Amino acid sequence: MLAAIKTAAMIAGTAFTLSAAAASAPAREATERVLETFEVGSNVYVRALKTDKATNTMWVGTSTGVHEIDLKTNQPRNTFNRDSGLANEYVFGIGIDSKGYKWFGTNAGGVSRYKDGKWKTYFPMHGLADYWIYCFANDHKGDLWIGTWAGANHYDIKTGKFTTYVKELVNEWVYGLDVDSQGRVWFGTEGGVTMYDGKTWKSWTHKEGIGAPNADGLQASPNTGLGTRMRHDLSALVSGALSYNPNYVFSILAAPDGTVWAGTWGGGVARFDGKAWSNFTDKDGLSGNMVFSIVRDPKGVFWFGTDRGLTRYDGKTWRRYGRAEGLLDNIVYAVAIDPSGNIWAGTRRGVTKIGFGK
Repeated sequence: MLAAIKTAAMIAGTAFTLSAAAASAPAREATERVLETFEVGSNVYVRALKTDKATNTMWVGTSTGVHEIDLKTNQPRNTFNRDSGLANEYVFGIGIDSKGYKWFGTNAGGVSRYKDGKWKTYFPMHGLADYWIYCFANDHKGDLWIGTWAGANHYDIKTGKFTTYVKELVNEWVYGLDVDSQGRVWFGTEGGVTMYDGKTWKSWTHKEGIGAPNADGLQASPNTGLGTRMRHDLSALVSGALSYNPNYVFSILAAPDGTVWAGTWGGGVARFDGKAWSNFTDKDGLSGNMVFSIVRDPKGVFWFGTDRGLTRYDGKTWRRYGRAEGLLDNIVYAVAIDPSGNIWAGTRRGVTKIGFGK
């Protein structure tokens, strides 16, 4: 095992540590393998990852702040916490708008926006729907959509005006956002999926096919989500066991082929072909049935971050990655693709980089 390279960047007293991890993970022929791991602390969660192609950096949002990582050197360029300008150090979502501003969605701290060393924070008093912010998406006009615990915001880049949508959604707790090739906005919520085409709204729930049946007889979760405004529970277990809440959608992805993918709580990942929903679970090859994140790489391969590891799916073959393959932890909250096509998986303790490199 190669020695870790300790950097000077610190978050709440925790160093961002790089390790060459490929030697610890068994290589598999003709497929991606673990290249490196980046540790942020044993009790620190990586909840958000965002690639900035313009600066060739990866933004890593954690429970104690945010790192900007240089993708050429794999070293931090910047580390930000509350003292730096973040309204709250627990970062759940990261967006980059059409003007290059970085938006950090926080747990109870609103949104902090950053560019060129300057910060601005938005609260409900400025038009933001809520203090709890979880996701972002850019639309075809260059505007920004923001998912919160009290509906969704549309932010007009030109005017700086926030518009809030609540009653139009199937549920006001929004955890996933994406915009498809037709410009339609897709919302993943605690109560199902909603789509907005610019004029009309349409929603789907478990009754319409989102989430696989409860084949394992799991307990229904009494939690309304990952927590409430009074507490925030990072576990989706009930009495230490897995639970089931198929209407709850953690993540959503609109693929270039027109399909839409929704990651559910206990119901696996749901795929919409424009007419009907179908589902994939661990019985098909998914690592776990709680799907926190979904991305698609340049080769058209889907990657799913689940409660039991990372899953690769090329349309035919499933491949699982867990701690045995080199992940820092089996619970994968965030996944991103860098400009070189490498996959970054965010977990508790840090990030794992996967690819074909040496």
